[in-house]
Amino acid sequence: MSGLLRAFLPRLLLSITLAIFFTLTSSLIFPTANWAFAAGLGVNNGHLSSCPASDNCVVSQEADSKHAINPIAYHVDRNVAKETVLKVLTVVPRTEVVEQTNNYIHALSKSRIFKFVDDVEFYFPADESVIHVRSASRVGESDLGVNRRRLEQIRLALQDLKI
Repeated sequence: MSGLLRAFLPRLLLSITLAIFFTLTSSLIFPTANWAFAAGLGVNNGHLSSCPASDNCVVSQEADSKHAINPIAYHVDRNVAKETVLKVLTVVPRTEVVEQTNNYIHALSKSRIFKFVDDVEFYFPADESVIHVRSASRVGESDLGVNRRRLEQIRLALQDLKI
């Protein structure tokens, strides 16, 4: 082996070992914490849950300026709007719908490398032609704007589909 390869190999092995350890730790230890977090999701008294203080959440109902995002307006039948959201979610990378009712959709979206889970929610109130939205990371303090960008991309896709 060359001297450069000999010097680089231990660092490479350490990086791989740390990546494997982190992946195993997050998949084996965090599911219990994730379940507890997920229990607070859904619609309660006509509202999605508020965001925690961390910078990794946005919500369209009763949010401070840091966490606020606009709801998605629609101009079609509520059931058509809901079915269109479900279709859009099928093409959002690493996203899976895990719950739906007549006025609510809950999807999980996983990050590409570390498989961090974000909860993405859509609420269709009966008395408004808007979809209230919430997207929040389950762990960490910052998501570097991922949750906001995801919802804005979904908003654009729905506008393109003329809902």
